[in-house]
Amino acid sequence: MRTEISPVEVEQRVEHFKEAVRRAGVKLTHQRLEIFREVAGSVDHPSADSLFEALKTRLPMLSLDTVYRTLWLLHDLGLVSTLGPRRESVRFDANPLPHHHYICVRCGLARDFESSELNMLHIPALVSDFGSIDATHVEVHGVCKRCLAEPEAETKTRH
Repeated sequence: MRTEISPVEVEQRVEHFKEAVRRAGVKLTHQRLEIFREVAGSVDHPSADSLFEALKTRLPMLSLDTVYRTLWLLHDLGLVSTLGPRRESVRFDANPLPHHHYICVRCGLARDFESSELNMLHIPALVSDFGSIDATHVEVHGVCKRCLAEPEAETKTRH
């Protein structure tokens, strides 16, 4: 499980972002760049709300609406993907490499992991009856080590 993203990898992602935005003819604003940089440097797969909280001191004119609109623009450009059920807070991921996710059902911790076996997972033919397949990834749900070490009530109040 990755616990951090190297500054070099963050900058590679940012350069890819800048190129993709230019190719799409989308204006590269300081707010968009900072929102993407925050996602690209996070192993936590942040939600729009947590991004807003992390950025509001650096970008005092930033609104939560701008964060949401930017994240969905980045999603439409293929620069971030979403994870987790849509009925809850959507979380965003800027890692373009094949990977999967571990998600703690108590505190919401989300971490990437790589698995060549899961990358080669055979998709049943009946799935094509639903429509085309653009990508697949696995989400593993469980209780993280930190939450296992605490009583459940403490974990819910802490997060």
